[in-house]
Amino acid sequence: MKSDIAISQAAELRPITDIAVAAGIRTDELIPQGQYKAKLHQKLLKRAATAPQGKLVLVTAITPTPLGEGKTVTTIGLSQGLNTIGQKVMACIRQPSMGPVFGVKGGAAGGGYSQVAPMEELNLHLTGDIHAVTAAHNLAAAAIDARLFHEQKLGDGFEEKNGMKALNFDADSVVWNRVVDMNDRALRRIQIGINEPGKTVNGIERESGFDISAASELMAILALASDLKDLRQRLGQVVLAYSRSGEAITAEQVGVAGAMAAILRDAAQPTLMQTLEGVPTLVHAGPFANIAHGNSSIIADRMALGLADIVVTEGGFGSDMGFEKACNIKARAAGKGPDAAVVVATLRGLKANSGRYDLRPGQALPKAIFEPDAEALEAGFANLKWHIDNAKRYGVPVVVALNRFPDDTDAELNWLADKVAQSGAKVALSEAFAKGGAGATELAKAVVEALAEPAEFTHLYDAEQPIEAKLLTMAEVGYGGRGIDLSEQAKADIERLTKLGYGHLPVCMAKTPLSISHDPALKGVPTDFVVPVRGLRLCAGAGFIYVLTGNVMTMPGLSDKPAYLNIDIDEDGNITGIDE
Repeated sequence: MKSDIAISQAAELRPITDIAVAAGIRTDELIPQGQYKAKLHQKLLKRAATAPQGKLVLVTAITPTPLGEGKTVTTIGLSQGLNTIGQKVMACIRQPSMGPVFGVKGGAAGGGYSQVAPMEELNLHLTGDIHAVTAAHNLAAAAIDARLFHEQKLGDGFEEKNGMKALNFDADSVVWNRVVDMNDRALRRIQIGINEPGKTVNGIERESGFDISAASELMAILALASDLKDLRQRLGQVVLAYSRSGEAITAEQVGVAGAMAAILRDAAQPTLMQTLEGVPTLVHAGPFANIAHGNSSIIADRMALGLADIVVTEGGFGSDMGFEKACNIKARAAGKGPDAAVVVATLRGLKANSGRYDLRPGQALPKAIFEPDAEALEAGFANLKWHIDNAKRYGVPVVVALNRFPDDTDAELNWLADKVAQSGAKVALSEAFAKGGAGATELAKAVVEALAEPAEFTHLYDAEQPIEAKLLTMAEVGYGGRGIDLSEQAKADIERLTKLGYGHLPVCMAKTPLSISHDPALKGVPTDFVVPVRGLRLCAGAGFIYVLTGNVMTMPGLSDKPAYLNIDIDEDGNITGIDE
């Protein structure tokens, strides 16, 4: 079988204007960005709000493994399968960050005959939205340091000279790092404002750092804003620092929110692309699910729901990650939860989750994991059962997609299908990778059946509960643990955020995706664990409290053999190796 990029580059794609017409998008709502991609104007958002609304399908998965479960493949394949059986469908996915593309993950457009194309354009730059997030974020960072410098330099004369109220920054309480869309561990902690002795021309010296752009609160705002007006309001609410008296200092107070909005204006427009079979796909926003809320945008969903009968989207990682955050964070902001859930599982993924293999990224995979192993499969099924029950917890019907690989045996697939059926979920085989939409018709029919069932969507917790109560619910109900362990810093953060009036916000748990728990070494369905809470950060503009658990980094590092080693161009400018 050809490589993903070879399949994408050989595909006969339709002009994006034809894709738009078929989707019901008007000419004045389309802003072409070349032959195969286009931005969608905000006026479409207003029209979509008055149209009959489609159903929203959220694709999630078992606990991810280094083997890859094919969640994006299933998302795209399902949309193509629905199209094949005559449904009017659109897909909504996140924009890949170049950090993981050049780091470990490689391409993130799906794969095989179920991918968004052109895949190299999707993975590299696209229409520049992540660069806009980076620029707007770093403008705010520069504004903070400039204001801090001038207030200290001018002292009491600052207000008289500039006609602006002094904000009295506490230089040690600036909470706004800089960001870059690359994996660069050397930037996690930096010293800025370094001067020659006796001088301050380079600003006020202080410790700071970089996060990856996908971890920026602005990325979360882009995904959670309902329109441009809401985007602008949320930007103004972003807390950049605290004063010497402990009061929050916002982007609105610094006077930078309007300029940030101007940078992000076009980034608020989703990008229209297509699958290999011409299914219209909206690509928008790119928050990670381990350090952010892991879902594409509300704006894209609303546009698609007003155009299609079924919209297929996905949440990052397993159901304890992106799916949970879609239900407890995104659904609150959108006023709508999913109508059905699809849980992606593979035989080899379940065997990996059995705990019988020591699998680590970048290391060779044991051959045994690809061979029949009834004991490992049975042990790993507990993980799938947990994710099925977790999705049901939110009141939506569940379909399990068994993503088939060439070395899978019929005997093991049939055993697994029977076990899933006994759990009360629908189940269907998917061969979307190898066969495209034709390989996902069984899955598509099962999803249509699930959508015919009534959904009684519910959140996991009441956002008005105290912060500690929400954290306990997440640890005990959301993950199956037996409580939380608050550090002294976390206790102080909870007290401060509650006192400042932010205790009503939902919580965004930053934790490992490699276990249902906080510890990547705990495989299967761990139970006897306590979730450590190291600290809490306020994302007032995004509308959630960011909770640090375990050893989670907001700036990834490159491995000793990163994916960029495979990426190049040929003499005609064709990009190679992005899928390796």
